[in-house]
Amino acid sequence: MLPLELLSPAKDKAVGIAAIDCGADAVYIAGPAWGNRKAAGNSIEDIRELCAYAHRFGVRIYLTVNTLIYPDEWTAVHGMMLEAQDAGVDAFIIREERLREFSDITVPMHASTQCSILTPERAKELEAIWCSRLILERGLSLEDVKKIRAAVDCELEFFVHGALCVCYSGECRLSEYLDGRSADRGECIQACRSLYDLTDASGKVLVRNKALLSMRDFKLLDRLEDLAGAGVCSFKIEGRLKNASYVKNVVREYSMALDALVQKYPERYCRASFGHVSGGFAPDSDRTFNRGYTSWWLDGKRGRWSAMDNAGGEYIGIVLAVKPSGAGLLLSLKPARPGIILSNGDGFAFPGRGGVTGFRADRCDGMQIWCKKLDGLRPGVKLWRNISAAFERVIDASSPKREVLVDVDVKISGSFVVELRATTEDGRTAVSSFKADVERADNRERSEAMLREQLSKRSGEFLFRVRSLEAPGPLPLLSASTINSMRRLLAEDIPHFTPSSSEAAPPAGNCATLGNIRGRGPQAERSGRGRVATFPAGGAASEAGGKKISHPLMRTKYCIRYELGMCPRFQGATASGPLFLLNNGRRLALHFDCARCEMTVERP
Repeated sequence: MLPLELLSPAKDKAVGIAAIDCGADAVYIAGPAWGNRKAAGNSIEDIRELCAYAHRFGVRIYLTVNTLIYPDEWTAVHGMMLEAQDAGVDAFIIREERLREFSDITVPMHASTQCSILTPERAKELEAIWCSRLILERGLSLEDVKKIRAAVDCELEFFVHGALCVCYSGECRLSEYLDGRSADRGECIQACRSLYDLTDASGKVLVRNKALLSMRDFKLLDRLEDLAGAGVCSFKIEGRLKNASYVKNVVREYSMALDALVQKYPERYCRASFGHVSGGFAPDSDRTFNRGYTSWWLDGKRGRWSAMDNAGGEYIGIVLAVKPSGAGLLLSLKPARPGIILSNGDGFAFPGRGGVTGFRADRCDGMQIWCKKLDGLRPGVKLWRNISAAFERVIDASSPKREVLVDVDVKISGSFVVELRATTEDGRTAVSSFKADVERADNRERSEAMLREQLSKRSGEFLFRVRSLEAPGPLPLLSASTINSMRRLLAEDIPHFTPSSSEAAPPAGNCATLGNIRGRGPQAERSGRGRVATFPAGGAASEAGGKKISHPLMRTKYCIRYELGMCPRFQGATASGPLFLLNNGRRLALHFDCARCEMTVERP
């Protein structure tokens, strides 16, 4: 049976805990440094506290150590990893091969998506150096995933939701070239979201001031079954800079989808952690900020993936009138459908000549919006809502609750000794006995009902339910407060017990645990000396045999010519001459490899 893991991002401890409560099976997060989001670092103490909370539900914590590491940093990196390991992290997400040489780091290591895992050959290289998991490139087709699955035995992780890097992961030098800040050091300036002019070789502007490299967001909510069937065990959500409401909403939606998949194939799949999630808001990722959605290259077919003209979110209606109002504007809308309710603080977007423009509403009343002055807002403009302030408030106010299910078997002897045997869904068993120096209950039926009712309640993270009650003789006359005390004491005992196996017991259904599903537990012998290919810190060029070799600034399956209807291969367009991107006087050359169906962005 294959355990399915929903892997959530967390920029900090609070977001990590929120993700766990909403159903995440694992959380990836950065430590103090060397995580590939420089603005999302965390102290070791916070990592320790997050691990302690996560492990109550069998949830795993993965620490990102996936930047390029400079020669004078190795000692400090090693020290941080030792501290994080001591704090309880379950794996490290790495990019540099040398991290495998630290013999005192014993937890598994996962090959980051920055390792550019595009082919079975590349996957074999990384498995050979004892990477227990491969985080695959997002721009793979389902058939590509199946080929990699057939080539290796280690776990496979695949992104299923969130923002898309337009280039192949680990192969982007655009930020460093334009601004000196390296994406490989967690300092990406998101140059792919910037506005560009598209020009020909003579300098003629073909398209002006659009986000020509900006892609829609990834969403594979309805493709989880396909991915699991292809051998993916971990389903990853992007977003280590996202706020708590975004993470909670997306995690809850995907967790419910994985639960449905497990319910559909109970003999084939199970969840990788335990704990029952209940209550809270009804998730809807369409109501959380997005740029519109795409399934990218999953079906191996080219599509329209650009966000340059796609506002994303929920279509609200058409602007009927625009009037000055104080220092801003008053918009009157014709709603797209009945029942739309706007709220103060809603986020809106509209496409225009300069691409997509977004703004927040200062105030809303019916179908009227007060906002700041913006170019392009005029009658006839279509508006989309990509942030619902009311929905955000619902998410914040009604979080789900996660609890470990516990079956309680009650046995009462003739001397009124009450034995409570608790068995948790993850296989822990605790036994507590209580001597009841009380009178005999006159009404057995009423006393048994009270005993069942008061024991079948919550205590801490445990949700108890009486499975059996054995009492051949009379029942003791126990008060509700006494029974509640017995239940609370039993809850205090459970964390001191461990499952019968040496590792954490699998979830219900005899499900194997991740990290050992293919005989690759955390203490497996390391072998092989393959190299995790990394690009030099300088980015665009490197030295080989005394000869300077130029690398593209970006390589991608995304194609500007196709997005603009200029593709000679699929759209019958006349082949164009050289094309260039222009931004603030900086010129970038575009090259098109039609045989491979790829585009590169290079120095002019």
